[in-house]
Amino acid sequence: MNDRTPEDLFMTFTPRSVDQLNALAAYLGSRREEILRAWRGAVDRDPQLTTGSAITRAQFNDHIPEVLDAFERQLRAHNSTEHAQARAQELESASGHGLHRWQLGYDQRETMCEWGHLQLCLNAEIETYCAKEQDVDIPAIAVARRTLVQMCNDGICASILRYTHLQQSDAASRVRDLEAALTEIKNLEQQRTEIWREAAHDLRGSAHVIASASAVLTRDKIPDTRRTQFAEMLQNAVASLNKLLTDLMDHARLEAGQEQRSVTEFDATEMLKQLCETLRPLATERSLFFKAEGPPSLSVGGDVVKVQRIVQNLVLNALKVTKSGGIKVTWAECGSTARPQWMVCVQDTGPGFARSAATPLARVLKEATVEAHEVEASSSASSQSSSRMEAAPTLHSQTSNHGVQVPSGEGIGLSIVKRLCELLDASIELESGAGEGTTFRVILPRHYRDSAGPSQP
Repeated sequence: MNDRTPEDLFMTFTPRSVDQLNALAAYLGSRREEILRAWRGAVDRDPQLTTGSAITRAQFNDHIPEVLDAFERQLRAHNSTEHAQARAQELESASGHGLHRWQLGYDQRETMCEWGHLQLCLNAEIETYCAKEQDVDIPAIAVARRTLVQMCNDGICASILRYTHLQQSDAASRVRDLEAALTEIKNLEQQRTEIWREAAHDLRGSAHVIASASAVLTRDKIPDTRRTQFAEMLQNAVASLNKLLTDLMDHARLEAGQEQRSVTEFDATEMLKQLCETLRPLATERSLFFKAEGPPSLSVGGDVVKVQRIVQNLVLNALKVTKSGGIKVTWAECGSTARPQWMVCVQDTGPGFARSAATPLARVLKEATVEAHEVEASSSASSQSSSRMEAAPTLHSQTSNHGVQVPSGEGIGLSIVKRLCELLDASIELESGAGEGTTFRVILPRHYRDSAGPSQP
């Protein structure tokens, strides 16, 4: 008998054994609530099991009533097929119980101990039944005990298997997350390396100009006209060097998180008009037009200094690449009633950038532009769409793209712009193409709930 399974023993049962197992199954069914209560009590008294005490009775029982149903069906089974079907139901319920315990934060030891307490409670009920019966069929009770051991063993194995699968899936998900994070870090580091490489190139270039101009100016016999030219060259190089060093310091402070926003109410129209007037002479020197268009007044909340820095950097970048035509700065109200926003756009008639170009400019802003468009598309069905396309289409290029390169050092300027936008909870978009000019759109919140630091969602 010891080498035979319960399914094999069912084939040799006498009618008396079958009646005994049916009676035992009925008894266990009538004692269901007492069995579950005793099981919960045994777990509560176990000092090593603490998780179960913090959950409700329904959560604690979970799939176990279904397991007990399957156990009783196995006791009532008249043949091996019925017994196998009942066992399959039991395995499925036990696997679901393992998933539930994983979700509740159980560890494997706690789950296995609970199964052990359930086995002891059921065994005690079988002993109570045998004590009440005057004529016990020993083979039937032996099969019941074996079926009980097999059920609890199945439950432990199914739970462990489910735990293992979930742990492997969780570990694989973590690996994917870590790999994605590592890839993102590598990309960011590559962008930083490129930005600093360009900055170092500019520093060396400015230093070389300063050294050469200074050397020429130390000579005695040099025409005044040439001396004036080299003096201007020296002055420009010093100014360029000073601007680059300032940008590097700004970029370092932003990366270190030392910049905070200071939110006040201001008139965007007044601020932008004043800024454009200070930048207009730079365009005039290059024989470029410079237009500033927007509503007569636009009251917004934000950090006026940082908004000025964003627009100024974008205009200066546009001036670097635009040889013919000019620059246009526009601003307008946008967004929806539920999410009021405003935008400022800087457009130029420069050569534009090929959409596939791997320039520092494209790398810095590609992701931000795609994300902004995705947000715009997802919200258009439930809110008023932004008027940014009508307010600031891309201008036609008036600058030949032959021999035009992205200005050295532009990466750090745009990196500062992007980080300032992040600090202001603003999005920045780039629209450009070869022969189309370039348009930058900065979309900012109309109001902030806090007075400093990024707003909470």
